[in-house]
Parts: sequence; structure tokens; C-alpha cells
Amino acid sequence: MTIERARVPLSRWQQAAVAMGSAVGALVNPRRADLIAALGETTGKPAFEMVLERMKKSPEGRAILLDRPRVVSEQVSHAWDLPDNTFGAAYAKFMGSRNFSPDDRPPVKFMETDELAYVATRAREVHDLWHTLFGLPTNLIGESALKVIEFEQMYLPMCMLSVIGGTVRFNEKQRSMFLRQYLPWAVRAGRQCTDLMCVYYERHFSEDLEQVRRQWGIIPAPQHPK
Repeated sequence: MTIERARVPLSRWQQAAVAMGSAVGALVNPRRADLIAALGETTGKPAFEMVLERMKKSPEGRAILLDRPRVVSEQVSHAWDLPDNTFGAAYAKFMGSRNFSPDDRPPVKFMETDELAYVATRAREVHDLWHTLFGLPTNLIGESALKVIEFEQMYLPMCMLSVIGGTVRFNEKQRSMFLRQYLPWAVRAGRQCTDLMCVYYERHFSEDLEQVRRQWGIIPAPQHPK
């Protein structure tokens, strides 16, 4: 499937300027998904290139690159009709309980090739699937922990910058809980599981959630505070 985007060619100086501006803006307003996305793209090209090479070496990764599936309503709506114990149903419940839409992700703008643009898009769109697999909430602690896992999986600089920004906004109790419990877990979970960018998730929606967690070496998150 073609990635619909307005390609914006940038010089190195322009990339640096966009990265700096996005970083500052995201720290000031962490809800600005467009700024976080721009930061990830302008600082993440080497990391996305490494992910692309790993995908090309994996049979399932190559299938993803060939088919270019999208985690958008048009392609994943059947998850809402699957049995409760399945991975797809867990994803649908996660999205529905938060009134999230698969179509809410901002488009990729700053990747130089269509292939890299797809890898960046895929990384962005599987974010909520990873929330589901690891059982992470969407609060500040949960998002920061998932960014640690994403860094362990993809080495995106933006992920570590997001974690730093998150810990700055923690209160004392949250910071202690994150550093003592969630951070060590996230590092271990991100390293122990399979290469999650080489998983064709859509082919496993109808499988049992706990079965796919075991298959992919997923360590569920510690019990999170309400």
C-alpha cells in the first residue's frame, strides 16, 4: 500500500533546525504528536536504515516490506469482531476503551525514500499494538516505559529524548516507581523479546494473546497504578 505523504526535502541544516525546534516544542507540549513525529524522522534515519536491513533479512520482515500492510481502520477493523481471548480483540479493547482511532497517526514527511518512509510509518503505527502486547497503560509512566522498549528495539534517539522529557514531568512518587520498577523491566523486556519490527502482526490477530506473547518473548509490564 502506498504511503500517502507530502515529501519535504531538507538540507542537513534544515534537518537540524526542524529537530531542534521539534525537541523544544515536544518538551513544552508533549501532547503534540506532530512534533514528536518530526523529531523521530529528522533524528532517526540511521536507526530506520538499520531496521530496514533487519527486515530484509527476516522472512516475515520481507513479507511486510512486500505487502506494506497498514494499521489503519480499513485494514484492521476485523479485530473488533474477534473472540475475547485473541490478540486482535485485546488490541480492539485497548483502542476502544481510550476512544483511539488507528487513523490518528500523523503522516511521515521527512524520509528520503518510499522504503524508509514505510518503515517509519510502520514503527509509528504498531505503537498501540506494542501497548497491547506489553500491557502498558497510556499514562506518563506507561508511555515512557514503552519508549524505553522502542529504543531497545530500534535505537531511535527520539525515544530516549522522550524518556528524559517524561522523567522531568514525573512527580517524586512517579519518578521513584519508574526508576526502580518500570525502567529495569522495560530494558529487559525490550532486549529479551523478538525483533518486533519483523512481526507481521495482522497475520496473528486471531491467535490467543498469551500464546503470541510467549511466542515473541513478551514480558508483560508490572502491575501499573490506577
